[in-house]
Amino acid sequence: MTSAAATPLTQDELKTLVGQAALAYVVPGSIVGVGTGSTVNKFIDALASMKGQIKGAVSSSVASTVRLKALGIEVFDSNDVPELAVYIDGADEIDGQGYMIKGGGAALTREKIVAAQSKQFVCIVDDSKLVQALGKFPLPVEVIPMAAKRIAAQFAAMGGTATLRMKDGTPLVTDNGQHILDVTGLQITEPLAFESQVNQWPGVVTVGVFAHQKAQVCLMATAGGVKTLNY
Repeated sequence: MTSAAATPLTQDELKTLVGQAALAYVVPGSIVGVGTGSTVNKFIDALASMKGQIKGAVSSSVASTVRLKALGIEVFDSNDVPELAVYIDGADEIDGQGYMIKGGGAALTREKIVAAQSKQFVCIVDDSKLVQALGKFPLPVEVIPMAAKRIAAQFAAMGGTATLRMKDGTPLVTDNGQHILDVTGLQITEPLAFESQVNQWPGVVTVGVFAHQKAQVCLMATAGGVKTLNY
């Protein structure tokens, strides 16, 4: 007799699986870098199970800070923590080298800051986020509002279409008081060079390509379990 095929895991279950797997990278006694987003929320929930074994966290967004504190995890200002052993965060896209597009949750600037002060970036995603080349997901770019139209024109010259991100009929305002352009139509084949180039444009706060702060490890939820990719 053959057994019935296993029911495929839902997206929510995949996120829970990979969030729990990330606990293996948390260093006991340390302060943990914590990102933003629905997958990271699963990690935060799992982290509560070992909150007595860590000093606390540095958070990349107001939303994550609220969730951490609600679970009894102390949140530190990044300026008070010289270095983090590990940063756990998701991604909107990740390629075979560990380069990522991030910022779908509008927290890219703080995410890049926390990533830069961390010895190791562990990315947690499901396998739908793996791409051959970055750019299918609209690229978020946090910008100073007065520069938005000029920056959009610079992306147009590269073949991209930049759209101001809106919320409730008005431009979305980030935790840093800035706006976000979402750029489509790009294929980012040289992420390091692209990130360096866009970073130099006046008015760009942060571009959502994470190449200089790439992932060293990716925990990828698949139908067969969590796959570990090392870069």
